[in-house]
Amino acid sequence: MATLRLISSMAPREALAAAIAAYQHNHALTIQAQAAGGVEVARRVAAGLEAVDVVVLSNDAIDKLVAAGQLSTTGRIDLMTSEIAVAVPAGARHPDLRNEMTVKAAVMSAASVGYSTGPSGRYLERLFDRWGVLESVRPRIVVPAPGVPVASLVASGKVQLGFQQLSELLGVTGIDVVGTLPPQIQHVTTFTAALSLTCADIDNALDFLAFVASPQRDALKQRYGMAGTARPR
Repeated sequence: MATLRLISSMAPREALAAAIAAYQHNHALTIQAQAAGGVEVARRVAAGLEAVDVVVLSNDAIDKLVAAGQLSTTGRIDLMTSEIAVAVPAGARHPDLRNEMTVKAAVMSAASVGYSTGPSGRYLERLFDRWGVLESVRPRIVVPAPGVPVASLVASGKVQLGFQQLSELLGVTGIDVVGTLPPQIQHVTTFTAALSLTCADIDNALDFLAFVASPQRDALKQRYGMAGTARPR
């Protein structure tokens, strides 16, 4: 039986696992999937340290690796999207997320604020900078190591106000997911796949990725906090 090796960042891992199970139900293909922090995955792929066939990361990370000749230009495909959500320790008061100003007020009043090293964290730094509060908030910002979920810091009480991809907050015990950022300041991340330069089974890899990207998988993605609006390009 053929085997396909896949590595992804943390945010899409649950949706990918469900899609893999659905695909393998009707296909004689073994798909071995692993996930790690997106920054670390990109670093290892760029250094040639990952013996994989398919890489799934945020679209900007994939595009950089493709442009650098570290991933193949063949088969690049957008799979799913994710919004940024907000979490607090279970039972804590829920901040007001109605609009940009109420979110800013929540950030300014929080004893500690957490976000990741991934695309959501990079966006929040730019947002705080646009608000003119980044330097004043910085002493209260907690950024976990790549691959460590912000949700775990919120659950432990180390972070009072946590921002993360919705998919990484759902189902975590010890936290309350308050909701997603309001439309005025929401940032949608697209998660994209590309083939490695050493992919040994291009046909099966492309078939699997088309399966994941299909609108027929939209409902599956939504169960795991993702959206199925991304399409091949």
